[in-house]
Amino acid sequence: MNLILLGAPGAGKGTQAEVISKHLSIPTISTGNIIREALKSGSGMGREAKKFVDAGQLVPDDVVIGIIRERLAEKDCEDGFILDGFPRTIPQAEALDRMGVVIDRVIDIEVADETIARRMTGRRVCPGCGSSYHLEYKPPKETGVCDSCGDTLIQRKDDHPDTVQDRLTVYHEQTEPLKSYYAASDKLYIVEGQEEVADTIRLTLAALE
Repeated sequence: MNLILLGAPGAGKGTQAEVISKHLSIPTISTGNIIREALKSGSGMGREAKKFVDAGQLVPDDVVIGIIRERLAEKDCEDGFILDGFPRTIPQAEALDRMGVVIDRVIDIEVADETIARRMTGRRVCPGCGSSYHLEYKPPKETGVCDSCGDTLIQRKDDHPDTVQDRLTVYHEQTEPLKSYYAASDKLYIVEGQEEVADTIRLTLAALE
């Protein structure tokens, strides 16, 4: 089964991808990961991507699509795959179609912006040992102090309220239109994200039946 996972940043797609990957025994293909792998491998597309990365620029669509094409041609994708983080835009989805890649289902994890903001802005990490916390769901015993090593907890830049809002805005403007794109071909399956991860997983697996 060839799948695409959609969902705003912070919607929990990574967890769902991991569960589906194990359930169907197919690989998860994350755009960020395969670009990093291509850079390390020194493949033709990897070398092309490196030019933009070294210049501090975003890797353009045609190069990303080339890297995706190379990855999907590998043996472990013969029985299916999960695309996580690609496509992000309508032009990328159209390019995927032109490649002849047949997508069976598109699973969209729906979580309200307010919930995502609460999840992400409440996260804190320890710069010393890497332990992670959440002000609401997993607070440290002493406010602002790591339980494990006593270091002062920090909020990552990605979890700052302004950054979270900017990422959500980009998602709604550029990626959310993919829902209509895939709904037009009856491939879109919407999963309402639940407070409990296990409940969301149950709904996601049901959407694969």
